[in-house]
Amino acid sequence: MRRMLAERRHQLILRALRSGGPASVTDLSAELGVSAATVRRDLIRLEEDGLLTRVHGGAVAEDGDQPFAEVAEVRVTDKDAVAERAAAMVQDGQTVLLDIGTTAYRLARQLHGRRLTVITSNLVVYEELAEDTGIELVLPGGVVRREYRSLVGFLTEDSLRQLHADWLFLGTSGIRPGGHVMDTTVVEVPVKRAMMAAAEKTVLLADAGKFPGRGMAKVCGPQDIDFVVTNASADQATCAVLAEAGVEVIKV
Repeated sequence: MRRMLAERRHQLILRALRSGGPASVTDLSAELGVSAATVRRDLIRLEEDGLLTRVHGGAVAEDGDQPFAEVAEVRVTDKDAVAERAAAMVQDGQTVLLDIGTTAYRLARQLHGRRLTVITSNLVVYEELAEDTGIELVLPGGVVRREYRSLVGFLTEDSLRQLHADWLFLGTSGIRPGGHVMDTTVVEVPVKRAMMAAAEKTVLLADAGKFPGRGMAKVCGPQDIDFVVTNASADQATCAVLAEAGVEVIKV
């Protein structure tokens, strides 16, 4: 029963923050009819899950799974710098897996005129490269997530198990201080893992805004990735943890 009560409190806290904006511990305590200490413990847990950010005296909700078009307008300069460096890692004739996400889309824009095979579940990447006849495009099957323009589900995962790529360029909602790669949407996680299994090398695309991490679902640990391409301003401590785990951290 205690667990159910805690889960219910968490739902009510998130609902209050998303509908009414930032709230204080005192206000949440009064609204829920529990002690301030209980609310503080709940806020710590919800922050650990990437669902809110604690501020002095209270908390604000994270944005959650925003539509692709909204995310695409954020930190474009940082994403383009990451994408340009990542594109330089690819040689003509290779096979590239591009994950969902706006940085993978920015990377696709850098691949025009190349002689490559591109496998992707990212429908925006498909639209970007569809008219480039030098690029062979491979789309797995799956269910369309309209808001985020991607393919998901067991059909996508099964298709990926039949394929092999030289490179996977993996997107993320964020990287935890311990180096764990996170995602805000559980349904995307099995697809990401299937991509990782299909690729020779995995490159994490993470602009500086992805530190510290957010997201409720763990995709993988630092031991599962080979490279991280990020900005020079990315969190130094997290980058050090990644490097200690054997990840080559490339800053641009």
